[in-house]
Amino acid sequence: MNIAELAIETINLEKRAIENLIFCIDSDFESTVDAIYRCKGKIVATGVGKSAIIAQKIVATFNSTGTPAVFMHAVDAIHGDLGVVAHNDIVLCLSKSGNTPEIKALIPLIRNMGNKVISLVSTPDSYLEEQADYKLKAYVDAEACPYNLAPTSSTTAHLVIGDAVAICLLKLRGFSPDDFARLHPGGSLGKRLYLRVSDLVRKEKPAVSLDSNIDALILEISSKMLGSTAVMNGDILEGIVTDGDLRRMIEKNRDFSHLQAKDVMSKSPVTVDFDETAVEAFNLMKKHSITQLIVLKNGQYSGMVHIHDIMKEGII
Repeated sequence: MNIAELAIETINLEKRAIENLIFCIDSDFESTVDAIYRCKGKIVATGVGKSAIIAQKIVATFNSTGTPAVFMHAVDAIHGDLGVVAHNDIVLCLSKSGNTPEIKALIPLIRNMGNKVISLVSTPDSYLEEQADYKLKAYVDAEACPYNLAPTSSTTAHLVIGDAVAICLLKLRGFSPDDFARLHPGGSLGKRLYLRVSDLVRKEKPAVSLDSNIDALILEISSKMLGSTAVMNGDILEGIVTDGDLRRMIEKNRDFSHLQAKDVMSKSPVTVDFDETAVEAFNLMKKHSITQLIVLKNGQYSGMVHIHDIMKEGII
């Protein structure tokens, strides 16, 4: 087999392992999710080797979706880190075989502390699964490794089951996009959720009146450098004039000295609310094939936001 064929075979093997996880979603799974949902403390995930790495990822996913969790390495646990486990915590133990020596040494200690144990294993009828109060199953027939040795399909299966649990809990908790934004304030992901038009609206507020002449119109657009200006009738928004409107005016009129803003403006301009998300503002621009939006605050003209303002934030 060539490299591409080997890669495709690996993907197909892991794909089949994931598809078979459907049969692992049973009453034990439901009981486990319910126990985590009702847990008064936190989830302490533990494991050794590759299972420890997967446990850390599950912890990260739990924390980011509203379920408090910490990671405790199974080896370090028996050398002092067991102090991480508090009275109301539930311990989630990950192990491919369920018979890992470190896990077998840890389970009695957790039991002596009075904490409940959740197992997540890839092999049925293991020590860990038999000792657990709640059972998550990620059974796999074989690893993608040709020698059935390196954890591949099993670690992928554990990740998927961990994600399934996290999403179930997210739904049970009514975890909203606003909750997600609160826990993800940094980076482009956070900005997509919390950045508002109000954060981006320009201080410049280009505006002309209905009877403004073309010279005044061009000067306002050029000086404010937003490629457009609002056309106002007192405090009432009547329309917008963009660079494109000016180009089309020049194409149609040899003499435009007599024209006024009302003659070249686009009526009923696309607007966005001051408190709307920046992502929604971008979507409006994309939908209408425009590069700027008039911003309204309490129904009144408040300024403009340009597509470049959104792009600079790195959220698209």
